[in-house]
Amino acid sequence: MGVRFLTDGWVADMKRCMNDEPNKFARWRRDMVENQIIARGITDPRVIDAMTHVPRHLFVSEAMADSAYGDFPLPIGEGQTISQPFIIAEMTQRLELCGSERVLEIGTGSGYQAAILSRMVYKVYTIERNNTLFLQTRKLFDKLKCHNIVTRYSDGTQGWKQESPFDAIIVTAGGNQIPTPLVDQLAIGGRLIMPVGGLHSQELLKVEKTETGIKTTNLGGCRFVKLIGQHGWSE
Repeated sequence: MGVRFLTDGWVADMKRCMNDEPNKFARWRRDMVENQIIARGITDPRVIDAMTHVPRHLFVSEAMADSAYGDFPLPIGEGQTISQPFIIAEMTQRLELCGSERVLEIGTGSGYQAAILSRMVYKVYTIERNNTLFLQTRKLFDKLKCHNIVTRYSDGTQGWKQESPFDAIIVTAGGNQIPTPLVDQLAIGGRLIMPVGGLHSQELLKVEKTETGIKTTNLGGCRFVKLIGQHGWSE
């Protein structure tokens, strides 16, 4: 099964889903991409395409649907949030994806970030430690027929050793350090994006793994919920 089959099937199913949505959501999504994504410097056409087509309002509660395309994070229950659209676009662009990658996501949350990635890469592996969110997102991925997303209920700070190495890793919660298992499971030439710092603010770091070592780049300040697990914060 190749990348083209997975991507084309995803697009066809998503188009059917979008055909049934109210026109306002399509309009708000276009406005979001134009005013929040492109206007702030996101230039990767594949990131722009994914965010133009993935229906963000399906990844929040019905009560929050009319706010889904706003320029802010939203609560998704269980003390977690769906990130601001721009930060999702920025983190995704910084992974420098070309389409053939196997990507690991730590912190499935609402599932929106994984859905964005699923339009862009060969396969997405995503780990969630909260069972309620895990079950909700797995059901949603099935509904949307995101067949190239593989889910796991586990401690994301330990990674997914059995499926490693990964071409890219994205961590959607803030930790006080980058978990060693994630660096170990990154392929040579791979990129890892993660917020690192204290409980209330972090710096978004990009790690590149080379034959000669690790290169770390600070991409600027951010604020995420805390990364909980063996190699993260305690409860």
